[in-house]
Amino acid sequence: MCKKWWVLIIILLGVGCGQPGEIIEVELTRFEVKTAVPDPTVTNTPEYFPIGPKIIRVTATPTPTPSLFKNLIVCEAQEPDSLYLYNSTMLATENVHHAIYENLYTNLGFEYQPQGLEKMPSLADGDARLQPVEVVAGDLVVDANGDVVPLANGVTIITANGQRTTFDGSPLTLPQLTVDFTLKPMVWSDGTAVTADDSVYSFELNQAADSVKNQEVLAKTAVYEATGELTLRWVGLPGFLDQTYFLNVWTPLPRHHLGQFAPESMAEQPEAAQMPLSNGPFVIKEWESGWKITLVKNPHYYRAGEGLPLLDQVSILYQPDTSGIIGPLLSGQCDIVTQDALNMGLIPFLLEAELSNLLASQIVPGMVWEHIDFGIDGVAGNGRYPWFEDARVRQAVMMCTNRQQMIDELTYGTANIFHAYVPDEHPLLPEDIKRWPYDVLAANALLDEVGFVDQDGDGVREAPDGTPFTVPLLTTVGSQLRPSISELFAAQMRDCGIEVALAYLPAGDMFADGPDSPLFGRKFDLALFAWLTGNVPTCDLYHSDQIPGPGADGFVGWDGSNNTGWRNSAFDAACDAAQLALPGMPAYETSHQEALRIFAEELPVIPLFSRLKISAARPEVKNFHLDSSQPSELWNLYELDIE
Repeated sequence: MCKKWWVLIIILLGVGCGQPGEIIEVELTRFEVKTAVPDPTVTNTPEYFPIGPKIIRVTATPTPTPSLFKNLIVCEAQEPDSLYLYNSTMLATENVHHAIYENLYTNLGFEYQPQGLEKMPSLADGDARLQPVEVVAGDLVVDANGDVVPLANGVTIITANGQRTTFDGSPLTLPQLTVDFTLKPMVWSDGTAVTADDSVYSFELNQAADSVKNQEVLAKTAVYEATGELTLRWVGLPGFLDQTYFLNVWTPLPRHHLGQFAPESMAEQPEAAQMPLSNGPFVIKEWESGWKITLVKNPHYYRAGEGLPLLDQVSILYQPDTSGIIGPLLSGQCDIVTQDALNMGLIPFLLEAELSNLLASQIVPGMVWEHIDFGIDGVAGNGRYPWFEDARVRQAVMMCTNRQQMIDELTYGTANIFHAYVPDEHPLLPEDIKRWPYDVLAANALLDEVGFVDQDGDGVREAPDGTPFTVPLLTTVGSQLRPSISELFAAQMRDCGIEVALAYLPAGDMFADGPDSPLFGRKFDLALFAWLTGNVPTCDLYHSDQIPGPGADGFVGWDGSNNTGWRNSAFDAACDAAQLALPGMPAYETSHQEALRIFAEELPVIPLFSRLKISAARPEVKNFHLDSSQPSELWNLYELDIE
């Protein structure tokens, strides 16, 4: 029976169209999801995700008299704990930083674009250079493991010609990166010009801060200096092949304003943490703790001649209780609701409201991807049957997994299937990557070929020795998503004669280090969890030198990332070549792509899908764009507009 679901939006004081006090009813059509099933003999029943009957009552302010003054109201769940550049990693802090500090670069579509920089340095243009440098005993270098060490006999390094060698006191040359940056002519909100020395000052403050920000790059920096009023140079330690070398520039901070304070106490200074000077499109007018931050147009913004920013004011309101956040958005009390205040349960409503032109939703894949790992090579003596050593078994399980069904039922069709450890949107994903279909018939045929058959007719396959193909799937408690993934996966596996027992563990137990950990102790058959993807593909996660295990037995130790135990020499070689290359070198693209191809064919894990980033705005907001790889949706506040 076809059901139609309704949402009644009752506007109490009149919003947009309608007279003050008039009740406006808006019909939102049914949201329907169909799961594609390759086998035409299988009846496919549409799944309906009801979002009603539901009444949302919102208290709206009367429609104001048209004004040239543009105030954008952003509603967030979290308030910054500090605005000091090196004292907070909160997304709420980053949102404000986009208003008060000019982005030196953006990170859109898994690539980087200059904004406050004249250009992104590159090897091709000569403003980044990789040169051999002679090193002697006692020099600080980056060794073959990526650690900063004094060069001494017995230290293993990678030489300038890419050879892995052990230092014995003989002369050596290592590669060293030098990168030149040029700032655009920015201006502080007190009218003082931004200089390259302000960026050097920021670097010095970062060094002095008790902060996790940039710690690896700081430790591996040999020189960071101003070479002119707006030019800077970064030099890495010998041996440091930084694949994001073009990001090694520090957001300027005003030495003339903050230099009176001790660097170690900067996080406590209101001039740095509550009301900092701005070189961005807006300046902080007021921070009313627990309620809102008000930002107004920066009259000294260096792009003011272009008519930027387009807004006069941005008001960021903090609402920890987000249960009714849609009401203020519909009523005009919020113009934008950020991703920290929205969840997947609101997706059907957001999609339907967008169809009725009530709001504009932004639902994009995030940087976190879910996957089910195979226990391919467990620690010796754990008593597990090696079900997944044969790649054909892993491929069969992949074809038996209906990932699109998971996406349709759990994310309302909005997530994207992963085929490797980077998403389809990634510029390095090869076009010819293996894309496994959902194909139960092919999966069962492959399992038959391996010799796993149902010997006793109970619906569960057995190994040749009679061991039933019954395996536990480990995942964490407390997740809203993973129990549903697990249950769907277990049901799908029954179609292939595999019995999956679900096991839920506290995160601290599942992700513990050491031999007692079920995951990194390599004592599991299947495990569901998530990794982060990034601009640089993370092939190292699955390199054989990252298999956790006792160091005495040749393993990396118990903190290795390759919990599957998968070994593939061709993958390792491609990953090694990719990690020794820099963006712009031919080997960087070709080697990363080869590693991705091997991974997608061999399947040490089942890549499932990305988690989502969700934001929403009123239709009147223009130029609003939530991007997968740019963390904050307020990255382009300078060009946001409201009609």
